[in-house]
Amino acid sequence: MLLGVDVGGTFTDAVCIARDGAVHSAKVPSTPREEARGVLGAIEQVLARAGGEPEELERFSHGTTVATNALLEGRTARTAFVASEGFTDLIELGRQARPELYRLCRAGPAPLTPPQRRFGARERMSPQGPLRALEEHAARALVARVAAAEPQAVAVALLHSYAHPAHERLLGALLAEHLPQVHLSLSHELVGTFREYERAASTELDAALSPALAGYLRELRTAAAARGLVEPQVMQSSGGLISAGEAARHAALTVLSGPAGGVGGALLVSELAGERDVLCFDMGGTSCDVCLIDSGRVTETAARSVAGRPLALPALDIHTVGAGGGSVAWRDAGGALRVGPRSAGAQPGPACYGRGGEQPTVTDANLLLGRLPLDAPLAGGLRLDLRAAEAAVGRLAAALELDLLRCAEGIVRVAEAEMVRALRVMSVERGIDPRGCALMPFGGAGPLHAAALARELGMRTILCPRASGVLSALGLAAAAPRRDVARTVMLAGAALEPAQLERERRALIEHALGELGEAGGEAARVRVRHELRYRGQSFELPVEEEVDPAHGRAARGGLASGGLTPNQLTRAFAEAHEARYGFGGERAGVELVTMRVSAWGQAGTMRLRGHTAGSPSRGAQEVILDGERRRAALWRGELQAGTTVRGPALCAFPESTLLVAPGWTGEVNAQGTVRLEAVG
Repeated sequence: MLLGVDVGGTFTDAVCIARDGAVHSAKVPSTPREEARGVLGAIEQVLARAGGEPEELERFSHGTTVATNALLEGRTARTAFVASEGFTDLIELGRQARPELYRLCRAGPAPLTPPQRRFGARERMSPQGPLRALEEHAARALVARVAAAEPQAVAVALLHSYAHPAHERLLGALLAEHLPQVHLSLSHELVGTFREYERAASTELDAALSPALAGYLRELRTAAAARGLVEPQVMQSSGGLISAGEAARHAALTVLSGPAGGVGGALLVSELAGERDVLCFDMGGTSCDVCLIDSGRVTETAARSVAGRPLALPALDIHTVGAGGGSVAWRDAGGALRVGPRSAGAQPGPACYGRGGEQPTVTDANLLLGRLPLDAPLAGGLRLDLRAAEAAVGRLAAALELDLLRCAEGIVRVAEAEMVRALRVMSVERGIDPRGCALMPFGGAGPLHAAALARELGMRTILCPRASGVLSALGLAAAAPRRDVARTVMLAGAALEPAQLERERRALIEHALGELGEAGGEAARVRVRHELRYRGQSFELPVEEEVDPAHGRAARGGLASGGLTPNQLTRAFAEAHEARYGFGGERAGVELVTMRVSAWGQAGTMRLRGHTAGSPSRGAQEVILDGERRRAALWRGELQAGTTVRGPALCAFPESTLLVAPGWTGEVNAQGTVRLEAVG
C-alpha cells in the first residue's frame, strides 16, 4: 500500500492506494504550528477507510508547507552568514532590479541575516584556483567570532566555491567542531553552480529554514515510528522524494513541496487519460497553483524566487497566486471589490464553516450561489452554515452598495479573473495557445471554477480527476525518489571536446546515482541537462537527454555514458534558440555553462481504477449562473465509469464539487476522471 499526505493551509489530505488500485482518501482540518497532529489524524482516517494496518504501507510520502510558512511568517532561525572578505553584503545588494518597475521606493525583502551577523573570511578564490589561501588560524578566529553571535544556523557561501570548495570545507569542519548543535549550510553542497548572489541567497535561505523543518520532521518521525508507520519521505520542489533526514538538512529543497505533489498527480491522471498538453490549476483553501504539461512533461527551472528571494535549486515551473477557496474578499480604498491574497486559513476558516470566521471568502460566495450543497459534510465533521455566509458577504455587499447575490457573484468573478491571469502567464505569455490544451482543475475548490476559466480561455476540454480534492496527496503517493547534482563547467571552444564533456557527464552521473543509493534499484532513470548559451549572452537554454544509468555506474575509465557529442549539443542548442527567439547565432561561439544530472529511483506500483460498486444518488439544486437561477442536476457520491454528465449539474465528490455549466457534457472514464467537452 502507498500513502501520500499533503499539508495545506486549510486542510490536510491523505491518500492510500491499495494493492488492487483502489484509492482511499481522507481530509481533515490543518493544525497550524502542530502540523504533525493533523498528519497523524489524516493517516488514521485513511487507513481505517482502506481497511489496512500501518505495517502494510510500502511508502509514506509527505508534502509539507512547514519551511514555506516559516519563511512567509518570519519564523526563521537566528542565522549567521559567512562570505569572502569584502562580499558580506552580497545578499543585501543582490541584483539591481526593482520588484516593481514604476514604484521606485519599493524594496525587495530584507536579508535573513542582519549586518552584525555577517562575517568575512580572509580568503580569495578564483575560477581557476586560490588567489589567497584560507589559513587555519584565521579560520579558527572567524569561527570564534561566529560562535560569539550565538547563531542557530550558519550559511557559508565563498567566492567560486562551486569550482573549488576547499575553503568552504575547512570552515565547515571547524564550525561543526565548535558549534555541533548549530545547523550548517555550505553553498557548494547545496547549489554547486555559479552566480554568486543566487547561490549565497539560496544558502542563507536553507540555513534559516532548516532548523524549523528539522524540528517538525523529528517530531513526525518519532510519532510515526510509535504507530508502526514506515519512515516518511519528503517531496522536493523538483517533484521527487528525499529522506526525512536529508530534508531536515536542506529545507530549501522543499519550499514547493505541496504544489509539486499536485503536479505529480496531474501528470499521472493526464497520462492515463491520453492527454499530453494540459493546463492545470490547483485551487485549495489559500492559493491557486498553475502549471503546464507540455508534450507529457512539466518544465523545470533552477532560477525561480520564493517570497521575492532567489532560489537556485531545481523546481517544477509552478506559478502561484493568492486565490483560494478561503481567500478573503474586501473593499479597497477606491471602492473596488478585491479578493485575496489574505486567506481565512484553517482557523477560523471561511465564515460558512461555523468556526468563528467573519470575513467573506470565495467559499462563502459559492455557497450563497447554490454551487455547494448545503448539507455536504466537510472535513472534521464541519457543516456549512448558510446564515454565517450571508452575514459575512452581506457586510461587504452593504459597503459596496450591492445586492447580496450580486456581491457573491462579484467575489467569484474577481477570483476567477485572478486565476485566468495566472493561466495566461503559464500559456499565452510563453507562446502557447491554451485552446490546444485540456484544462485540469483540482484542489478542493478548483472544479467549481473550471468551466468559467475554460470559457474565458477558449478551451473546449476539461479533465476533472476523481480524486481532484486530494490530487496533491495522490501525486505524493505516486512519486519516486530523486537526487539532483549540478556543476558549472564553462566549456567553450577547444575545451568543449568529447573527452572532457564525457568526463564531466560521467562524474555527475556517478555522483547522482551514489546519492540515490539503494532507492535507485535497477530501475533508476537518469536525465542530463546541458545549459548552453552563445558567447556574450547572460542566460542559458537547456538541452536535455536521457542516458542509460548502467553506463553511469561504470568504473572510471570504463564504459562511456553514451551521451550527446559536442556537435550534437551545438546543433540541438541552435534549434532550441531558433524556436525560442526566432533566430540563431551561428557565427557566435557556443558555451556549455552548467551540467545538471537528475536520477530517479523506483516509483511505487499502482493501478488507478474508478468506482465500480453502487450508484450515486441523484437530485436537483437551484444554482445561480451568469445572474440567472438555473435548476441543476445534483450527483452525490462516486460516479461509475461510463456515467454521462450534462450541464447544468453539480457533482458532489467526497472532497470537492464539480460544477458542470450549461453547454458542457461528458462522461467518466475507467480511472474515474470526468472528461467534459464544450458542446457546439
